[in-house]
Amino acid sequence: QVQLVESGGGLVQAGGSLRLSCAASGRTFSSYAMGWFRQAPGKEREFVAAISWSGGSTYYADSVKGRFTISRDNAKNTVYLQMNSLKPEDTAVYYCAAGVYTVVAATRVDYWGQGTQVTVSS
Repeated sequence: QVQLVESGGGLVQAGGSLRLSCAASGRTFSSYAMGWFRQAPGKEREFVAAISWSGGSTYYADSVKGRFTISRDNAKNTVYLQMNSLKPEDTAVYYCAAGVYTVVAATRVDYWGQGTQVTVSS
């Protein structure tokens, strides 16, 4: 019903920046809350950031607060994750997520993207 495709991942040096994008298709994008999760090798998928359907509310994991910014452009059916001051511990596959309700936990996610790799070198 909803397809999510991430892009923008890659290799960056510590302290650098990347901007991830998630393009949505299918059901009306603006009807869904959106978020980003990440999963490092050998670890569980963890919450990174979320944004409400209206864009009026945002939420961040403590580990990224002040460094990452989530935003959405409903006219373009796209959600973004601007990542600044990247650290090696940010290395993971980043997944875009959509849900009927605010996606601050994986259990609340209704749709997942395929993921995009972010690697931060020291």
